[in-house]
Amino acid sequence: MATVLEDTQLDPKPKKQSTAHLKVVPETRALRDRVREAARVYVTKLDKSQPLSREDATFHTAKLLQELELGEQYTGFTLVAIMNEFWREQVASIPFNRRLLLLPHCLKNAEGCPADYDEFGLDCEKCGACNVADFKTRAEQLGYKVLVSEGTPIVLKIIVSGHVDAIVGVACLNVLEKAFDKILLSGIPCVATPLLSSNCKNTSVDQDWVSELIELKIDPPETKTKSYLPLMRAANQMFDEPELSRLAPRLRSAGKANDPLRLHEDLAYEFLARGGKRSRPLITLATYDALTGGHGTTSEANLNLTDSVKRTALAIETFHKASLVHDDIEDDDAYRYGHETLHRTHGTGVAINVGDYLIGLGYRLVSRERGVLGGDCAADILDKLADAHMKLSEGQGAELLWRDAEDQNLAPLDALKIYALKTSPAFEAALYAGARLAGSVEAYEKLILDFSRNLGVAFQILNDLKDWSADGDNKLIAGQDVLAARPTLLLALALESLSPAEREELLALIQNSRKQKKHDPIATVDRVRILYQRANVFTKAEAMVEKYRARAEALADEIEPLPFRELLYYLVDTVLERPAVPEAPPTFFVELNR
Repeated sequence: MATVLEDTQLDPKPKKQSTAHLKVVPETRALRDRVREAARVYVTKLDKSQPLSREDATFHTAKLLQELELGEQYTGFTLVAIMNEFWREQVASIPFNRRLLLLPHCLKNAEGCPADYDEFGLDCEKCGACNVADFKTRAEQLGYKVLVSEGTPIVLKIIVSGHVDAIVGVACLNVLEKAFDKILLSGIPCVATPLLSSNCKNTSVDQDWVSELIELKIDPPETKTKSYLPLMRAANQMFDEPELSRLAPRLRSAGKANDPLRLHEDLAYEFLARGGKRSRPLITLATYDALTGGHGTTSEANLNLTDSVKRTALAIETFHKASLVHDDIEDDDAYRYGHETLHRTHGTGVAINVGDYLIGLGYRLVSRERGVLGGDCAADILDKLADAHMKLSEGQGAELLWRDAEDQNLAPLDALKIYALKTSPAFEAALYAGARLAGSVEAYEKLILDFSRNLGVAFQILNDLKDWSADGDNKLIAGQDVLAARPTLLLALALESLSPAEREELLALIQNSRKQKKHDPIATVDRVRILYQRANVFTKAEAMVEKYRARAEALADEIEPLPFRELLYYLVDTVLERPAVPEAPPTFFVELNR
C-alpha cells in the first residue's frame, strides 16, 4: 500500500520511477559504433512483418546489452539503435519528399543564434553558426519537410494527414523516450540519432550519423511491417472536404450565404469535421478490415472500404459529436478541441439543435445504405446505435440527477455503473458496426460487449485523471470535474476512504460548486486535490485502470482471426494511452491543407 501523500504534494499522478540512469549515451564514439553495429546484426534475425511492441523492444534491448556485456545505463541508446535498424530499410525506401526531418532547437548556438521562434518552432536563418542549418539545408534540397522544434505531439497529426510517410529525427534520449510509444502504436517508419547529452543547450550530435540517416535511399524491402496508419488516414480523410460532403451530401449547399438553413447546416458540418482523434470511426473501419482479411494494415492500396462502410463509420462519429455538444451544454464547459464550445459562441438553443441534427444525420447515413448493405444488416446496426444512444442518455441522466440531488454520497460501484453507460456503448457500437458490416456477428457479440465495457470504464477513469492537469484538447483548466460537481470515481474513492470530518468537508466543497456559492475556484480545486491525495485516490484509480486494461486484454487473448485479436490489443494500447497536448501545425502542414 502506498503511503499517504503530504499536503504539500500537488502532483495528481503517482510518482514514476526515474529512468535517468537508463539513458546514458555511450561516452566514446567507438562504443557507440559498437552498439550500433551489434544492433544491425541483431535485428537481421527479427520478423519485420509485425510491429514491435514495447515489451518486445524492451526484451531485445536487454538481450543485446547482455550479449555486449554492457550495463543497463545504455538501455535508452541501445533501444534507439534497435529501432533504427528495424525501420531502416522502410525509411530508406520512402521518397525524400514524403519524409519529415525533426531537429531539436537545442542544437543551435545558444549565445549567437540570430533566429527567432514562431508558433511552429525555430525559424532558422542559416547563418552557419551551428549544425541546424546544415542538416536543414541538405534535407530540403532532397525534398524533405523540416521542423525545428521539440513539438513531437504534432507529428502524428502530420503523418495521419497523408503528407508524410516517415520520420528522420534528432533528439535527446528523454524526448525519444516520450515519443517511443506513439511511434510504436502508429507504426510510422522512423529512425533517429540521439543527442550526446540532455542538457537542452548547446548540445552536440554525431553529425555523420545524422547525415547518413538523411541520405538513406534503397528500393522498397520485400517485407513491410503491418501498420494501422492506412486505416487511420482513411478515418481522418472522411472528414476532409470535399469527401465529407460527398459521403454525407449537404441539403442546403445551394442556398444563399446568409440563408439561416444553410448557416445551421454549415455549423453542424464544421463541428463534425473539427478536432478529435476519430478513434470511433477508425474502430469501425479497422474491425471491418480485420474480419475481411486484414489487408488494410499492409498498404493503403489494399484498403477495400466501400462508401457504405465509410458512411457507417461516419455515422458513429456523428453520434459522438452530438453527445459532446449536449455534454458541453449540460456541464457548461468552456472549451472543446481548443475552441470555445458551441453553446458559448452561438447560444444554448442553437447548440442543442446542432446536436439533434447530427443525431439525425447519423441515423440517415446508415438507413439510406440499406439497399447496399441489406435490410437485416442496416436494421441490426441501427438497433445497436439506438441501444448505445439510450445507454449514453441513461448514464448522462444519472450523472445530472446526482448533481442536483441533496444527498451526494457516492459509492465507487455507482460511479462505475455510470461510466459503463456513458463511455462503453460508443466503443461497443463502433466494434459491432464494423463486425456486422463484415458478416455475421453472433460469434463476437458477447465479446464485443464485455471488451467494450472494460475498455470504456478504463478510458473514463483515465479521463478523470486527465482532468487534474490542464490540456489543450477539451479543457484549459484543471479540476473542472470538481467545479462542475460531477460524480467521478475519484470522488467516490475519496468519500470511501476519508475520515467523517474530511468527507463532510469534501461534500461541502462539491455542493458549494454545484450551487455556485461564493468560493475561490482555485482554492477549491487545490483543497480537493489535497483531500484526494490523503485518500490516495490517484494511485487507486491508476491501479483500477490497469485492472480493467488486463481484463480487456484477457478477453482478446483467445479471439480469432488473428487480425481481429491484434486490433483489440491495439485498441487497448491506443485508447488507454495518456493523450498529449496538441500543438499548432507547422507552416508546411497548413499550406498543404489549404
